[in-house]
Amino acid sequence: MPAPSPSSAPAASKPHTTRTILLSLLALLVTLPILACIVVATYDWNRAKPWLNARVADALDRPFAIRGDLSVRWEQPASQMAGQDKQWRDYLPWPHLLAKDVHLGNPAGMAQTDAATIVEGAFSLNPLALLQQRIEIPLLRFQAPRLALLRVDATHNNWTFKQNTQPSRWQFELERVVLTQGVVQFDDAVTNTHVLAKVATLDQPGPYGIAWTVTGMYSGAPVTGGGKAGAVLSLKNQDTPFPIQADLRSGSNRVTIEGTATRPAQLAAIDVQLSLAGRSMARLYELTGVLLPETPPFATAGHLTGTIDRNGSQWTYDNFKGKVGSSDISGKLAYRTGKPRGYLSGNIESKLLNFKDLGPLVGADSNASKKVRGATETQPAGKVLPVEQFRTARWKTIDADVRYSAARILRDEKLALNKLSTHVLMNNGVLTLAPLDFGLAGGDLSSTIRLDGSGDDGQQAIKATMNITARNIQIKQLFPTIEQMQATVGEINGDAQLSASGDSIASLLGKSNGEVKARIGQGSISKLLLEEMGLNLGSVIIAKVTGDKQVKLNCMATDFRVDNGLMNARRFVIDTEEALVDVDGTINLATEELDLILRPQTKGVRVLSLRAPLYVKGPFSKPKVSVDMKTLAMKGGAAVLLAVIAPPLAALVPLTQQQANNNADCASLLANAKVKPVAPPPGQRVPFKRIVR
Repeated sequence: MPAPSPSSAPAASKPHTTRTILLSLLALLVTLPILACIVVATYDWNRAKPWLNARVADALDRPFAIRGDLSVRWEQPASQMAGQDKQWRDYLPWPHLLAKDVHLGNPAGMAQTDAATIVEGAFSLNPLALLQQRIEIPLLRFQAPRLALLRVDATHNNWTFKQNTQPSRWQFELERVVLTQGVVQFDDAVTNTHVLAKVATLDQPGPYGIAWTVTGMYSGAPVTGGGKAGAVLSLKNQDTPFPIQADLRSGSNRVTIEGTATRPAQLAAIDVQLSLAGRSMARLYELTGVLLPETPPFATAGHLTGTIDRNGSQWTYDNFKGKVGSSDISGKLAYRTGKPRGYLSGNIESKLLNFKDLGPLVGADSNASKKVRGATETQPAGKVLPVEQFRTARWKTIDADVRYSAARILRDEKLALNKLSTHVLMNNGVLTLAPLDFGLAGGDLSSTIRLDGSGDDGQQAIKATMNITARNIQIKQLFPTIEQMQATVGEINGDAQLSASGDSIASLLGKSNGEVKARIGQGSISKLLLEEMGLNLGSVIIAKVTGDKQVKLNCMATDFRVDNGLMNARRFVIDTEEALVDVDGTINLATEELDLILRPQTKGVRVLSLRAPLYVKGPFSKPKVSVDMKTLAMKGGAAVLLAVIAPPLAALVPLTQQQANNNADCASLLANAKVKPVAPPPGQRVPFKRIVR
């Protein structure tokens, strides 16, 4: 055979060389991952713990240590194993890291104890995501975690980590978190809270995977309770509801919730059924930080939704119903946090309001009721005006715009109230009721009350102003239990303007200044009532026998000047076609004393008339009505003397009242009573310059 040509050998070997190179590269590409897997699987990762601990501690700016075993193994994620239509990447195993006995300390400047410990932590890492600069962890498991959350003052706590000012090129994605038995301890020096919560895994079907109990102190009050939550916390699917249930008691308060949370790691949204109960709504302040009024024992249930973000939170308590004392209550409230203070708004209504349930609002309830709701002050015996102080120190924690109405009022038969509506406004420590309206005796009693508890002038006392308007008050309905008044026709109109400085209803009225006026234009009044007021015994007997009748009421006008709590009657006149009654004296709101004199004057001849001034005196709690005994004695003595020295008919002369010709100037009285009353600025006394409008 001829020998091959030298020029043909390289051409034949070139394809072989190219094939060899390609096969070698392919083998290298296959071998390297295999070698990497072998290295990762067989390498003693405990040797890397010092380096890893140092890097994590530096990143978190606090001590970090994996004290137990650290290992890595390759596993195929369960989510990939369950798939039907698999691609090549689904067969790629992921590194699964397992760390035992992990410790995280407190930052510098705080007690050098553990802020968190984990008996065992485990997670898998998507290796392909690393090529896209993403750290993707589908599931993070914590076994027996223990957290010790600590806040020593308003600016120092152990749950705030150092923020990197430079944006990272890497993205961190954590899909789900699973917890087993654990403990959370929370110590907060700012709110005087020390709470210990224990978490246990539930081995039962249903939406809840863990149960927890809590004990300790919350805002200085004992707190106990427990609840349930979902076992798996989804962080990737933010809209996946996380079930929660809780039943907590703090002092006299009880709070129960059941519903779901969205993004519970940040408490981004809450949607639960919420029930609240306690001795007084004011006691909820320690739990919620929301200022509410003093009330009788209450219980409500409704739908609570809330959203939370970096700018604050918004909460809505909708369709709630319940009881406050023996009154029903329902409505909607909304609250949002913010600077400089939170804001509460809403509408509340009652179908039937027990008037006694309003007492705690101003401290007018009984001492037994005060004890139940946790009030520290008691009402002194014999004192009528409430002495319980308003807690203005909290008024600047909230602004408010809330409306309340009651369709009917359950009250004592002597109190002719039938409905209520008010608009409550709170702005920077200033509480305003604008208006506060009552349905009273067929008419309306409307008030505008402003209580300035801001303390902006350096004074702790409330600066108060009160404007009261009474219109179309029916006399007959105003005194439903007085028989003689049922024959009386007429309506009362009046106005009052008062100002004061104090810290309770008693102190405000006891230091009040201003004017109080009332008037009746025309009407009719019981003749029997007039005769009894004038002590006209003969006419009373005749009226009892023949029956009562109506007497024309020409006018009634009152004009009180109020000076440092002392109401002085500048003019108080009742004028009818048969009698004139002039009232003089004072009403002391500071000492709660009455000192009034009624001087009836008959406009006709009355036989057996013992007409004498009537005195209304004594404390508000036990006033007494008495007759001027001196005048009666003089009339009685004269009658006895004439009976001895003259015929019997002469003895009736001292007991006969002659007709009086003095009639009241009703036009002038009513015109004065219609002049709008005025009051000086709060804390200032009369005299003050009158403003005529």
